[in-house]
Amino acid sequence: MARYCTLAARGRFRRCAVDRVEEFQSRREEGNRAVLDLDHLGIKRFYNLDTNTYRDGALPAKVKELLGLVASLVLRCNDCVDYHLIQCAKAGWRKEELVDAMNVALVVGGSIVIPHLRHAALTLKTLEERGEFAS
Repeated sequence: MARYCTLAARGRFRRCAVDRVEEFQSRREEGNRAVLDLDHLGIKRFYNLDTNTYRDGALPAKVKELLGLVASLVLRCNDCVDYHLIQCAKAGWRKEELVDAMNVALVVGGSIVIPHLRHAALTLKTLEERGEFAS
């Protein structure tokens, strides 16, 4: 269950920052279990393809995650943005590097990316508060 924090200036409630990432990861894991429980060969093959795509190859896995982040912003998929931000942090990208890549996504995708950029900025803030970034 999510905790809530008070925004003193407005007297409203918002989800605590730490819960944002935890909630996403929990929801993603639950959803993936439900999808895999469908036991469909084509779906399993796609999941396998996705997993293998982000492994080291001619491009290092770290770079592929950054590409995934940029593509997710341009394609306007907030769940994908969260996933790739988490993976990029784990891969050792610094916040400043991710922000620079997010700028590329904004230029490529245009102003329609801005709501997803806001979402990404909030997730970045959460990851930073959790100490998830390389120095």
